[in-house]
Amino acid sequence: MSLPTDWATTLQAALERPSFGRLQEFVAEERQKGPVYPPEEEVYTAFERCSFAQTRVLLLGQDPYHGAGQAHGLSFSVKPGVPPPPSLANMYKELRDDLGIPIPRHGSLLAWADQGVLLLNAVLTVRAGEAASHAKKGWEDFTDAVIRALNSRPEPVVFALWGGYARKKVKLIDGPQHRVLEGVHPSPLSAYGGFFGSRPYSAINAALTELGQAPIDWRL
Repeated sequence: MSLPTDWATTLQAALERPSFGRLQEFVAEERQKGPVYPPEEEVYTAFERCSFAQTRVLLLGQDPYHGAGQAHGLSFSVKPGVPPPPSLANMYKELRDDLGIPIPRHGSLLAWADQGVLLLNAVLTVRAGEAASHAKKGWEDFTDAVIRALNSRPEPVVFALWGGYARKKVKLIDGPQHRVLEGVHPSPLSAYGGFFGSRPYSAINAALTELGQAPIDWRL
């Protein structure tokens, strides 16, 4: 598994750190022991579908789905034919209430990625059936480097940080050209505590419009 060239060039310093090499060894060993999600060829799907230059929105998740056939390298997304997990189902309900978009019949968010939405998880792999099993193994250092790289870019980015974990990353974002939208996570544990009714999709589009960019077509 390797990053597309533009991201690899941008993140060269992070990729050359000894800690990243140890992370790769850890993941390889984990794959020898049993299933790890997403499959090796899909770990960097978010970067393959949304280049560094094309990124206009960062939607940060935390950990890949740990059920068979769910994770495919995009935060919150699952492949067509896989039932949308609870957080994604709540995202769809809010999408309907915010923009009047009918709830999609699939869980794939590739159409968002193709418009410049980087659907990034803070941790990019997970052991089957064990949430957060690859947390604090080095992925966070790598994905923090992604956020810093976007922050250092002169072209503006809308950072959508949902939930306590994502909102901690606000300290990595200080470029005045950017917009940061903090909100509640769509998980069933917190959705009724402020995600529902927050209209995050129209807020992202309003920020993009303010920055002179085209809005995202959120229809799937």
